[in-house]
Amino acid sequence: MAQQRRVQLSTQRPTSTVYVLGTELSLDVCGSAPKDAVAFHVQGTPGVKLYVVHETQSVKLPSSVCRWPLAAGTEVLLAMDALSKDVGDEKVRISYFGEAGGVPVARAMLYLTCVEVSLDTDTSRSGAVSRTLLDKATWTWGPDGHGAILLVNCDRDDPKAEMPDNRDTAVRSYADLKDMSQMVLRTRGPRTIFTGHRLVLHVDFGNADKVGVFYGGNSVTLEEYKHVLGGSKLAYAIKPSRHQEESVFYVEGLAFPDVGFSGLVAFHVTLLESPEKGFLETPIFTDTVVFRVAPWIMTPNTAAPLEVFVCSVDDNEDFVAAVGAVAEKAKCPLTVCPLLENRQDRWIQDEVEFGYVQAPHKTFPVVFDSPRDQGLKDFPVKSILGPDFGYVARQAPEGASSLDSFGNLEVSPPVTVRGKEYPLGRILIGSSFPRFGGRRMAKAVKDFLVAQQVQAPVELFSDWLHVGHVDEFLSFVPAPDRKGFRLLLASPSTCYQLLKEKQEEGFGEAAMFEGLEKVPKPTINEILANESLRKFNNYVQSCISWNRDILKRALGLAEPDILDIPQLFRGDVTVGAEAFFPDMVNMLVLGRHLGIPKPFGPLVGGQCCLEERVRALLEPLGLTCTFIDDYFSYHVLSGDVHCGTNVRRKPFTFKWWHMVP
Repeated sequence: MAQQRRVQLSTQRPTSTVYVLGTELSLDVCGSAPKDAVAFHVQGTPGVKLYVVHETQSVKLPSSVCRWPLAAGTEVLLAMDALSKDVGDEKVRISYFGEAGGVPVARAMLYLTCVEVSLDTDTSRSGAVSRTLLDKATWTWGPDGHGAILLVNCDRDDPKAEMPDNRDTAVRSYADLKDMSQMVLRTRGPRTIFTGHRLVLHVDFGNADKVGVFYGGNSVTLEEYKHVLGGSKLAYAIKPSRHQEESVFYVEGLAFPDVGFSGLVAFHVTLLESPEKGFLETPIFTDTVVFRVAPWIMTPNTAAPLEVFVCSVDDNEDFVAAVGAVAEKAKCPLTVCPLLENRQDRWIQDEVEFGYVQAPHKTFPVVFDSPRDQGLKDFPVKSILGPDFGYVARQAPEGASSLDSFGNLEVSPPVTVRGKEYPLGRILIGSSFPRFGGRRMAKAVKDFLVAQQVQAPVELFSDWLHVGHVDEFLSFVPAPDRKGFRLLLASPSTCYQLLKEKQEEGFGEAAMFEGLEKVPKPTINEILANESLRKFNNYVQSCISWNRDILKRALGLAEPDILDIPQLFRGDVTVGAEAFFPDMVNMLVLGRHLGIPKPFGPLVGGQCCLEERVRALLEPLGLTCTFIDDYFSYHVLSGDVHCGTNVRRKPFTFKWWHMVP
């Protein structure tokens, strides 16, 4: 429906107004009629289309009816198709008649100037701004949806800058402009009309701190680009150029969707008419466009690796070399964070999570910095944030717990659950549920993850663990069949079955941890005879089984989609559970190449029976298993391979705006 504006007429003096292409004017024929008038006649110049609405029927003029009764509810609607060449070059005349008819008792004249004022964005999501018949003032999801997309400009294109680009009000490079979305104002018609009218670009007060707008006028030099909208700047008066019909604005997002901010931002351009001196301007037309700020998106283990990260500390040289060897097999670059940058903090998985942001015109990675803030706290800003590599962080004002580390943040591969598609997977976080009073992920982090909308989080029960991270009992690996992946779950019951099987085969005296100095070496017989260990692992198994049921429901999985990885835990209910031997689900996944913590299980026929069982489960899927010794450098410090590495992965091919949350 066309935007409509009511125009008051006068029989005392001519009225002049601006008609904006694509709108509709409603002429108040009754309001300007003399007291003794009972009918009217309306006619316009050739460029004006006139309609009379009488008794709810709309009649296009000219018609066989020459005069219309001045009945209540009668109105004249007006539209134009062509731009004016001069001010007031189209006219409408309304003649009023009394009971006697004959000569008009009064006339009202309306002079019209047709102009175009249009605010446009990449509403069709093609990667370029274009005119469209789509509703620019709404934003819809799905493959047939529409609405423009805005990136949070959270990278740092100027290496000399101290902060991300979304924290300043300057354009520092042409690369900075490329991160922004264009918004084009088109103005056509007699240029002199804009001297008596003002065009104002404005943003709603509630969202002004979420966006920044830059404008360079007719210039292409960076110095000419000024911050004109956003923050404390709610409106910007535009002076249309005499020589250019388009004004190009560059829009950046400053904040991701979060509590109190859906991600939707509306911009408006309003044409203001200057009345007689001493009165305020009045709006006569507004055009609106809506952007949605692109969400931060995580990538699952099954996505192709682009870069592996590991920390170099005093005692992990062999570990770094082993991770490098797996990365080389996967043809994936390795980045080693040196001691000066990590300050003896080896847990790079816990410090950051790699994801990305995407719009039709641009995609770039964004690192999410956890509230953990230990030795690696400066690493994301100093070494990762840069050109086309963004940064976002959330703090925990209530104080960070272990559950705020990002070993407690995973995402599943794409799944379909009871007909509902999650083409970007579902985020998995650990919590104290179903126990009361335990540790939980910081509200600020959880709220941020929920607000992104596209990877609906699932809460699992992880507070039974000493460290409390979901990556201690689950992982995902690619698979050639079924859903394209397998969920791996740590399984004490599977481990006991395997050890019992080996005992019955006559290997009860085979010992754990052979080759490790100063480490107790329990035999299979001793492990199976340890009642307190068995009872504790029964408890652990019940916790993992609870999560298994949640994962099956939340991810739409069946038993064939799950592989049970033999694993034992030690500890007690008070301090929580830790892996009894290196935790094999806490693995590095680089395509089909897996870097798995070496379990140092009992040797049966010269082979570690735990490694042998894991190979038998994973190699039929086309996966290659490399077992990495992390016992002294990671395992005894309550972590394993996954905890000590991190991976930046390839973004999904699926476009997030095509989904329906």
